[in-house]
Amino acid sequence: MSKLFSPLAVKSVTFRNRIITSPMCMYMAEDGFTSDWHLVHYGSRAMGGAGAVMLEATAIRADGRIGVGDLGIWKDEHIEMLTKITSFIKSTGSVPAIQLAHAGRKGSTWTSGRESRPLMPDEENGWEVIAPSAIAFSPTMQTPREMTLEDIEELQQAFADAAARALKAGFEMVEIHSAHGYMINEFLSPIPNKRTDHYGGSIENRTRFLFEIIDKVKAVWPSELPIAVRISATDWMEDGWNIDDSVWLSKKLAGKGIDIVDVSSGGTVPNAKITVGSGYQLPFASKIKRELKNQLLVGTVGMITSAHQAETILTNGDADLIFIGRELLRNPYFPLDAAKQLRSEVPVPKPYELAF
Repeated sequence: MSKLFSPLAVKSVTFRNRIITSPMCMYMAEDGFTSDWHLVHYGSRAMGGAGAVMLEATAIRADGRIGVGDLGIWKDEHIEMLTKITSFIKSTGSVPAIQLAHAGRKGSTWTSGRESRPLMPDEENGWEVIAPSAIAFSPTMQTPREMTLEDIEELQQAFADAAARALKAGFEMVEIHSAHGYMINEFLSPIPNKRTDHYGGSIENRTRFLFEIIDKVKAVWPSELPIAVRISATDWMEDGWNIDDSVWLSKKLAGKGIDIVDVSSGGTVPNAKITVGSGYQLPFASKIKRELKNQLLVGTVGMITSAHQAETILTNGDADLIFIGRELLRNPYFPLDAAKQLRSEVPVPKPYELAF
């Protein structure tokens, strides 16, 4: 059995392999609700053999959406339709997971495919955005309202309430989205966070918002189920968050009882110069993995497109989990193809046995 297709137990949950469907925004929801479209989309990746299927950035509040079509988990009415998706994912042997998110200053957009445009608060479907500091993401986007301490407390509670709903909906893992320039990442990075209170300034202060969210989520999330945190390992800016900060944060996350750190990068500022290529984010995950010495599991993501590439990452000890995005959009059955290439025996849905 290859490393990629060896099972992995995380607390009470067992991933049948190390391939995780990375959370990717689809912008296909109405008022945050999933539909048959989402059932087929996520169900296909589960049928295709992924060890876990993680739903896209799912807004913990209506004003936490990136775009109008984002999934939501800010009200109890969302639970019923999410349950249909988790039930199907579990029936295939995959683990249902969900990413809990708030967009912060990057919210209030209309987005579809490659097209995106900001919406102002007075436009149809637009809303006021909030952030740690009143600094716009770009000249064309809203200048956010700086959050008060009351705003901070309410938002932290909204993460906990969303985690409680995720549990009711049948998810077996939650991921707290702290990357890509969205709300939590805006607190972490010194570029968008210019606060002068105890949520700004030092790295201890800038990470306080995330740590308090984790405490609140753990109060409602069962101790036997895993929690992941996605981070941007670097802002790709000289004066921004960097890999050494991420190593420090990952050690703190391990101390908080977080099970998986999902290592991505960028998204904090629009003008960062990022060299994109095959496995371009792997060095960040590898450094965290080696520095932490198995204190928690490390996931890597970014232009991982082949079975042998993923297998090599794991056998070299650069990561524990492979998060795959665009390749699973192109081919939902990538895991089944990969298993064949790596000569690994994996369960194939009976109607598909002749194809694999």
